[in-house]
Amino acid sequence: MLRIIYMGTPQFAVPALEALIQHSKPGALLPEGYEIVTVITRPDKPAGRGRGIVYSPVKQTAVEHDLPVWQPGSFKKAENSEALAAYKADLYIVAAFGQILPQNVLDQPHYGTLNVHASLLPKYRGADPIAECILQGDAESGVSIMLLDAGIDTGPVLLRRTLTLAEDETTGTLTPRLADQGAEALLEALPLWIQGKITPEPQDEEHATHTRMLKKEDGRIQWERSAGAISRQVRAYQPWPSAYTTWKGKLLKILTARPLDRQLATVVAPGTALVREHAGQKVLVVATGSGLLQVQRLQLEGKKAMTTEEFLRGYSQISEQPLGN
Repeated sequence: MLRIIYMGTPQFAVPALEALIQHSKPGALLPEGYEIVTVITRPDKPAGRGRGIVYSPVKQTAVEHDLPVWQPGSFKKAENSEALAAYKADLYIVAAFGQILPQNVLDQPHYGTLNVHASLLPKYRGADPIAECILQGDAESGVSIMLLDAGIDTGPVLLRRTLTLAEDETTGTLTPRLADQGAEALLEALPLWIQGKITPEPQDEEHATHTRMLKKEDGRIQWERSAGAISRQVRAYQPWPSAYTTWKGKLLKILTARPLDRQLATVVAPGTALVREHAGQKVLVVATGSGLLQVQRLQLEGKKAMTTEEFLRGYSQISEQPLGN
């Protein structure tokens, strides 16, 4: 029976793990079946005001299914890589693990290490491919099942699957869609790989693009940019780090917005908030470096999220005022 070790941490990695658990019996996916000998996830971290220990989504799933869990930390430590080798696993499967595996670890399993990556490689290698594809205005995204090597998402690809983005797609809506698609793609690729029926495809380095891990400050809106670019930022950074500005010294999150084609007849500085009438209702628009951005939902520091209509009932004085100062 094939021995598999699964490595993952966030919610994105849960559907693939659940799919593997569901199809592990002989004949369900592989004639001989397979065993998940352990699930590896990042060490527990304290969270919240009480600083209580919170399990990662992958650990929660493993515990619910009575699978052994191991949280060793870095595999750059010799004692950890040696302990991993002692499992004598035939295959490692990785999904959003949050750690770059060294070559000596990748060399351990007979069938190598498969990775579920949330982009159509070689596009958007790295830590935040989902937000990046929305930020860049792509019409489609997808997943790649690849063989890991010592680089960052540079290994050959076994299988790609594509999906179309909705016009109002956010990272919050796209992530679970790609997670489910990744699980389906993994189930498709796994038996083909084990049975030698799939040939790894080297990535085209000339078309490779890269992403980096997002930081909170990436969400700050630069109003000199175009309305279209800012609207994509709003969707890409929802739910985190969120697209935000400031007003009267308070943080103002822009939760939903859309670009308008209309230009202002008079010159207004980018970042100027304006209240206008549209279809019998007051709407909030912001001047940008090119075009107007209509704000639909927002959240002022210390307040709940609300629609623009709700917001303007209490803060109509925002009209003609600068944001981001």
